[in-house]
Amino acid sequence: MELASGTPGHVARTEGAERGLVVVPDIWGLRPLFTDLCHTLAARTGWTVATFEPFPGQVLPDADDPDAAAARFAALAGLRDDDLLGDAVAAADLTDAPRVGLVGFCMGGMYALLASATGRFDRIVSCYGMIEVPEAWRGPGHGEPLDALAARGPVQVAAVVGTADHWTPAEQVDRLEAAGVSVLRYEGADHGFIHDPARPTHRADDAADAWDRILAFLAGV
Repeated sequence: MELASGTPGHVARTEGAERGLVVVPDIWGLRPLFTDLCHTLAARTGWTVATFEPFPGQVLPDADDPDAAAARFAALAGLRDDDLLGDAVAAADLTDAPRVGLVGFCMGGMYALLASATGRFDRIVSCYGMIEVPEAWRGPGHGEPLDALAARGPVQVAAVVGTADHWTPAEQVDRLEAAGVSVLRYEGADHGFIHDPARPTHRADDAADAWDRILAFLAGV
């Protein structure tokens, strides 16, 4: 399916769902990992869950290409927050649910923090999202996550981080917490330890615990 912007998306629909959820992928984009995750989360929660491609219209190398990270970093610098966040809002509208939350991973976690200022989501979880835009990703279309959080209004925001993750250094996590974000720290966990079992940093026990906490937060319990 496509969003109104033409961006590819996917929805795992639950008839009559009272809550919707938007999942923002990591830097490797929309792929079966995330479409499958939507169906897994919909089955577990009874929500309607949607996701979308963060790099629409671009042909970028996959993770097994040695030049993939550099290519995607360059592409990310050219993204515009308004476009990606507009797609997140459009995905929320497609859930047809009266209340919609959002969760994002890695780059998507950074955009989860930025989405706090849209006014569309009532609860947001950032999983190891960048708290400051990395230098290699900076471009004229980007704002800073902490600035968005300062303008967020009543939305509730949580962040899940690993203490061994260089993408979320401790001093930045402290600033996130000072901004009123509920921070869940996992001792010794590195980047990407939750969402992709194929990653060498995946930690099954911590991931299971984190999912329980993420979904409880998004449900408001």
